[in-house]
Amino acid sequence: MTTISKSIEINAPISEVFTYFARPEHMADQFPEEMGLNVLPIEVKNGFGVGTIFRITGDFNGKKLEWDCETVEYIPHKKIVAKQIKGPFKKWAVTVEFEELGEKKSKTGISVDYDMPFGPFGSLMDKKLKKSAEKGIENGLYRVKALLEGTGSIPVYVTLDAYRALLQQKEQMKCSVSEAIVNLISTKAAVAKQ
Repeated sequence: MTTISKSIEINAPISEVFTYFARPEHMADQFPEEMGLNVLPIEVKNGFGVGTIFRITGDFNGKKLEWDCETVEYIPHKKIVAKQIKGPFKKWAVTVEFEELGEKKSKTGISVDYDMPFGPFGSLMDKKLKKSAEKGIENGLYRVKALLEGTGSIPVYVTLDAYRALLQQKEQMKCSVSEAIVNLISTKAAVAKQ
């Protein structure tokens, strides 16, 4: 079993930080583009709370993996836990914890616990995956920090249909969700001016 844990302080209210992480699809924006990580909500329950199911796909050191997760714990402004319910890992769970450090400052920690499949091959693959995942989580936390500190708020309340259209745009552009949003807004603004 492997556990990866990273944390960071973010100069933003805990409500904004929690709202960002409460949307599982934002996880994809935290990892390097070459991983091709994609997170798609399959069934949304309780405002993305307990019972929400989402699918994760990605390229992990040349191995395409796909698994379904379910949010099993959701405590606003405190903790979110999701576990694999179907997929290749013997075990996979991610925990995101939040701590308020002040009115506009919070600490966020991410822990991923997993157990690789594939016997001895999985052990070899895990060495590469662990380094890649550690770097991805750390870089992702810095990306979230920059995003939340730079803009003060983010557009996270969209319908499932609108989000699916956004993911389609993301795939066409081969970019992050954030870049797809900017492109869609810029395109609409340009059309409106004509």
